[in-house]
Formats: sequence, C-alpha cells, structure tokens
Amino acid sequence: MPTLVEKPPEGDGWLHEIKFDGYRTQIIVDGYGVRLFTRRGLDWTDKYRDLAQAAGNLGVESTIIDGEVIVTNEAGLSDFKALRKAITRRQHDLYFVAFDLLHLSGHDLRDMPLEDRREILQAMIPAGGRIQFSQALPGDAKSIFHLVDQAGLEGMVSKRRDSKYRSGPSTAWLKTKAFTIDEYDLLGVEREPGKPAFALVAERGTGRYVGSAFINGNHEVRERLWKRVQTHAGQPPKGMKRPATVWVKPGLIGRVKHLRGEEDLRHASLQDFREEI
Repeated sequence: MPTLVEKPPEGDGWLHEIKFDGYRTQIIVDGYGVRLFTRRGLDWTDKYRDLAQAAGNLGVESTIIDGEVIVTNEAGLSDFKALRKAITRRQHDLYFVAFDLLHLSGHDLRDMPLEDRREILQAMIPAGGRIQFSQALPGDAKSIFHLVDQAGLEGMVSKRRDSKYRSGPSTAWLKTKAFTIDEYDLLGVEREPGKPAFALVAERGTGRYVGSAFINGNHEVRERLWKRVQTHAGQPPKGMKRPATVWVKPGLIGRVKHLRGEEDLRHASLQDFREEI
C-alpha cells in the first residue's frame, strides 16, 4: 500500500504510473482455476466474470497479478462511480490494469526488483484486451504530476525501481494525489472556542454526508458564512449529533477543494459558498 505524500519523489531511482480510480484487486490463477480478490480479501470472482475469463486466457499455469479494476468514462479517465454500476450491470465495461507480478508458474517473484517483475508482467499481457499493463510515464516527476493534474486524473504512484514486493504500508511506493473543486450541500458549521471552524457537507442529490471541510476563505467569506448560518439555523440531519455544530436550513451550496478519487472528503477546505438558485 503506497504512502500518501504531498509531492512526488525526484530522481532516477523511481518510476511513475497513473493512479487509477478503481478497486485494488489481485488475480490468482492456480490449480483451482481463476479467482479475483479485493484488497480486503473478498472473493469477487463472480462479480468479475469477464475479467476472470480474460485471465484464464493468459496461458499461464499459475500466477498472482496485482492491479486495479476500473471503468473509463467518455474522456477515457477511470470513473469510480461508474465502476460500482458496471459491476452489476455492465460487465463488458470492466478493465483490469495490471501493475505488478508476485508469482508466476510456481516461482515467487516478490524478492526480484520491481523493474524486472514488471518486464515479465508486460510480456505476459496481450495488447487490446480486458487486462492491460500499467505503463510507466516518461519524464521527470514534477512534469508528470503537472500533466496528470491537468488531465483531471486522480494522481500518480511512484515506485522505487529496485523495490521488493512487501505487503502492507510502504514508503517504497508513494502516491501523490491531485486536488479538485466540487459543490456540496452545506449542512452546518462546527465551531469550538480555540479551534478551527469546519463546514459539514453532503453529496448533492443524495444527501449523503461526506465529511467536513476546513473553512479557510478570506475574512469576508468567513463572516458572511457565519452570519448566514446564524440567521438560517435549522435542524440536524437525521442521525447526526454534533453538539458544537450550528445546523443550517437547506439551500446553501459550498465549493470545496479536496483530493480527487476519494469517496469521502480528504484534505478538504471550503473555498466559498452560494445560495441555491
């Protein structure tokens, strides 16, 4: 599991890949057939029937491949929301992006350098299929991340070229995520003496609470927001109990900057707000 960092590492000792917005998955081929497991160890072979069939056609006796199950949108970017729908409704839209190889034909490859594992993996995967190889991106880390951000991608993963494969959190793999700005329904403001104020927000259209955003706008924005909240105080959403929060009536929309590719808000800050039209 890669460690989240603010900036990608520089130097020739690293290779960089796109961070895909999907479900981390391992393909296992052995004497029992083909199986696909989630990061938490759940057997999702039945959910990934087409991918299992594609893995069975790789022509290997046994293997363990690490990667990500994704669905792409019209812009060609991995789309997490579309993925959840495709698993149950559109199996033919699923892809498995392979980025590491742990075992092959009875041989444990985890102590091999990453570059060597990936070279073997790339040779195993035919072009144009449901299983694809995650190509390393050429160029220096700063330029790559700039392009990743401009393209609207979730971020990038940087890996030490000579690293061995080890389970669990690792600093040999680092992830750098891009930020984006979205609108959310503002539920209320949590403000305690001596502590920063936070806006509590929900997903528009569903009302699902997604987290809190640090209120870091300029003085005028903060004062305008606090006045609006006080004069339009409302009741808390069902099931939410936060004593330090002043809840607000529906109709307030917040612009929140946050990390891309997260189901709930992470490293979020409220930039501004508006009245719903």
